[in-house]
Amino acid sequence: MSTHQSKRLKNSTIGTFFKSVNEVPKTPDVDSSVVVDREIVETSAHKDQFFAHQVEQAAAVDSNQELILERDPGKRMQIWQYRVNQQDEIRRSYIKMGPYQFYLSKYPYSNNTKYPRRFQHSWFAQFPTWLEYSPTTDAAYCLPCYLFASKPNPRFGANAFTVAGFRNWKKVNDKKKCAFLSHVGDHSSTHFAAVKSCEDLMNQSRHIDNVMMNQSAEQILKNRLRLKTSIDCVRWLAYQSCPFRGHDEGPKSTNPGNFIEMVKLLARYNDKVSETVLEKAPHNAKYTSGKIQKEILHIIATKVRTKIREDIGDSKFCILVDEARDESKKEQMALVLRFVNKVGVLQERFFEIVSVKDTAALTLKCELSTILSHHALSVDNLRGQGYDGASNMRGEWNGLQALFLKDCPYAYYVHCFAHRLQLALVTASREVILVHQFFTKLDSIVNIVGASTKRNGELITAQQAEISRLISISELETGKGANQIGTLQRAGNTRWGSHFYSICSLLKMFNATGIVLQSIIVDGANFSQRGDADSAYSTMTSFQFVFILILMKEIMGITDVLCQALQQKSQDILNAMNLVLTTKQLLQKLRDNGWDAFLSDVTSFCESQDIEMPDMNGAYKVGRGKSIHQPRDINITIEHHFHFDIFNTTIDTQLKELNSRFCDQTVELLTLSLALDPSNSYKSFNADDICTLVEKYYPEDFTERERLLLKFQLQHYYLDVVKHPDLCQVPTLATLCEGLVQTKKSEIYYLVDRLIRLILLLPVSTATTERAFSAMKLTKTKLRNKMKMSFLEIACSYI
Repeated sequence: MSTHQSKRLKNSTIGTFFKSVNEVPKTPDVDSSVVVDREIVETSAHKDQFFAHQVEQAAAVDSNQELILERDPGKRMQIWQYRVNQQDEIRRSYIKMGPYQFYLSKYPYSNNTKYPRRFQHSWFAQFPTWLEYSPTTDAAYCLPCYLFASKPNPRFGANAFTVAGFRNWKKVNDKKKCAFLSHVGDHSSTHFAAVKSCEDLMNQSRHIDNVMMNQSAEQILKNRLRLKTSIDCVRWLAYQSCPFRGHDEGPKSTNPGNFIEMVKLLARYNDKVSETVLEKAPHNAKYTSGKIQKEILHIIATKVRTKIREDIGDSKFCILVDEARDESKKEQMALVLRFVNKVGVLQERFFEIVSVKDTAALTLKCELSTILSHHALSVDNLRGQGYDGASNMRGEWNGLQALFLKDCPYAYYVHCFAHRLQLALVTASREVILVHQFFTKLDSIVNIVGASTKRNGELITAQQAEISRLISISELETGKGANQIGTLQRAGNTRWGSHFYSICSLLKMFNATGIVLQSIIVDGANFSQRGDADSAYSTMTSFQFVFILILMKEIMGITDVLCQALQQKSQDILNAMNLVLTTKQLLQKLRDNGWDAFLSDVTSFCESQDIEMPDMNGAYKVGRGKSIHQPRDINITIEHHFHFDIFNTTIDTQLKELNSRFCDQTVELLTLSLALDPSNSYKSFNADDICTLVEKYYPEDFTERERLLLKFQLQHYYLDVVKHPDLCQVPTLATLCEGLVQTKKSEIYYLVDRLIRLILLLPVSTATTERAFSAMKLTKTKLRNKMKMSFLEIACSYI
């Protein structure tokens, strides 16, 4: 290379590469605290001052003091060192002030003694929007990159224009390889992204809050209407326990599922809805996805639980728990809360259903404690437990009730009354041999007649003919809902009331069932079917079978009233005990005085069905065939056998079971609670028993002073309520509690009101938890057995 060429290259500085600037711009207004009018040389003293200044800024940030922004890029803190909630405001302040372009008549030279170079103020004109100069560090910086820089990049040179500063002035004169031009780069560079971020930050109209504010009122109304439509559809489907999703929800699907079809139905009857939903809605705001449906459903379930929690408040409560297996073979536990609300109304509200890994008492205890603590329900306020008779629930040492009693000794356990009654009915049906044989034969008749659709069809046809015949001879009355055609029902040991319904269905269809059995005897496919039908028909048309059939209808008709009452929501325990007592009294009355009327009904039925009646005065023979022998007392007649050996024995067995399973004399808590029973004009009222009840079973709910005051308050209470027109004839304790609140007597007799609320918390049955499992079976079926727990919250809204 020639000497001339070498001199020409050396003279090709950045001033010749860029457009030359002859005039020196004026010095802008800067903070006086950082203005210097001399050349700055980097010394150790300046470094110490620089680091001390950054320590002061960091201390100001940590103490939430008012920040004073440092203009000198060499002395200011890095943007990521500020609090996150301050960073955007600091960025805006720096952008408004602009880059710190410090002007000096002469800038300090670099440390290169052979080829010393220095910063040129003319570069500010070439890069006016981002170039900064620090007199403290004698380095160049980039304002946008500083404002939107992340934490230090370990790559060499990546932090030159943000943290360390750029001072290699030789690189600036390197033509197209100029360091400043390389830093700016193209549209994909980091510098360009930082400049764009600065523009977006200062463009307030593009911020999300302003974008939302600038939306038209019409668009807001459409969004609300679209969301309201989805909420209404979710609420209706949840309340009816219907499936939401379809197999194919695409635009070409003929049946996209209940939810989409419901939205279409609403759109068909409302033009405004039609103009805003589905295809006419924005793709990002249709509010019809499965995720949106679950979120709406979760909000509804949460609101229901929140309302229940608000109703409970700080008052005492009782838990009702049961477990069952769903269609996916998972163990599910249902929790129901029983409480008395502020207006004195007894409530049983389904609260939650959770999946448990097993049904061990400790596992159930942990899950229940988690739910209660999550909703701020203290175990110390627990005053009752209601479970079935399973060993993991009622165990006295390691059962669920025993575990809760360790935490709260006043959480008294009561075995579900409905389960007790069912156990009494099942046991009584097995104790008497002839009754046990009767139910076995009854199940056989139901199985034979209902074995196929053909036989069910024959049964329906026979019923239609029978009903038409009875109407023609004025034996049946016609009317709306009368004379319905049904099928024979099976009796189940675990289905409440199923024995009674099975007996009633056979009595109602007795003639039609005989016709079907005779048809099978003639037209049966094989000898086995014909033989079974012949045996069933012979049994069904025997006097003994009919006698026990009508007897069990009478007995279970009396107990079914109790069974249905125990399945009602919010039943108080004193009323349940009274129903048990009346049931026993009616059975005893049937035993003592009901034989003649009962035998007349049996005789009338046998005559109407052409069933041969035995000679009731004839001698009763024991055994069959050659083993026939006469009883020792030759005066025992057939009537005596049916009266005493079947009629009285069956009723006695039923009474024995009811007495053993509902023995209120063995439960002192329930016995003492009867002193508050308002039925029969407060006939059972006993102030001493009530005081004993408080002393022995609820000492933590009454202070010593209140227990002394209660005795005197009870005297005024009794004289007042007996004469009060709204309280003297109340039938149940739950009604009395409501009446005390309505008449403002609960404020006067507040101790009596508190005790009544505690007694009402004692559980009666777990029927509400059974309803939860019924709802779960409607929701989670065999076709939808992979449903997650989030969708099972439908049961919360359904119940």
